[in-house]
Amino acid sequence: MNKTAVVSARIAPEVKSKAEKILDELGLTTTDAITMFFQQINLRQGIPFPIEIPNAETMRAIRESDAGIGTTRVHSIDELRSAIES
Repeated sequence: MNKTAVVSARIAPEVKSKAEKILDELGLTTTDAITMFFQQINLRQGIPFPIEIPNAETMRAIRESDAGIGTTRVHSIDELRSAIES
């Protein structure tokens, strides 16, 4: 397929940087990710994930998780298994 169309968007630099680091870990470029996103929009005839406002319980859980409340950080699968088995 001939790739000649250009997509231009303004986005917060920190959002772009963080996403690009993740994409790099996945072996993808920003162009790859945008192409995949657009292909999914075309296939599904809409946004390929739910877009909704979280309810109060979900928002509370997100805030608690962000603050480290009730969470356990592990650095390996073995640590995860130990934490689950405890």
